[in-house]
Amino acid sequence: MDRTIGQTVVKVERGDITTMAVDAIVNAANNYLWMGGGVAGAIKQAGGAEIEREAMGKGPIEPGDAVVTGAGRLRCRHVIHAATMAQDLMASADLIRRATRSSLRRADALKLASLAFPALGTGVGGFGVRDAAQIMVDEVAGHLGATTTLRTVVFAVVSPDAEQAFADALQHVETSGR
Repeated sequence: MDRTIGQTVVKVERGDITTMAVDAIVNAANNYLWMGGGVAGAIKQAGGAEIEREAMGKGPIEPGDAVVTGAGRLRCRHVIHAATMAQDLMASADLIRRATRSSLRRADALKLASLAFPALGTGVGGFGVRDAAQIMVDEVAGHLGATTTLRTVVFAVVSPDAEQAFADALQHVETSGR
């Protein structure tokens, strides 16, 4: 599903975020930035351990914040590590909201045109995918109502349930007045 918000196309795509043709991908990180399983593990496996080394050199960070690293062997140029969890590895609505917002700010600071998000906090973090989708879509829509360099935002999901949750959230997002 695609939707245009402001001057940006927002998409929901099922697939491997590590192969997406975008300027940067977002990693669902912990605040110490070590890359274990889930999205982080896939990024480390596909892009190389140098991504984790660079990230950990910038940590720890505040939960809800984000930092940028190179992308190693990945197709994209940057990885934005969004701390949706602290060391307890538990995501929350507030952390997902803040991490999404921080990622969008980092993308604009780099003047990126395209960005792909996974379903933050829904794997290791244990947060519900429908709630995460609504939070993330709302944050993206709010951000795109302001001045941004982003022209494409992709929600990269791996399951049919997540695809439906993000498509539903995107279909029902309020963009008026933003």
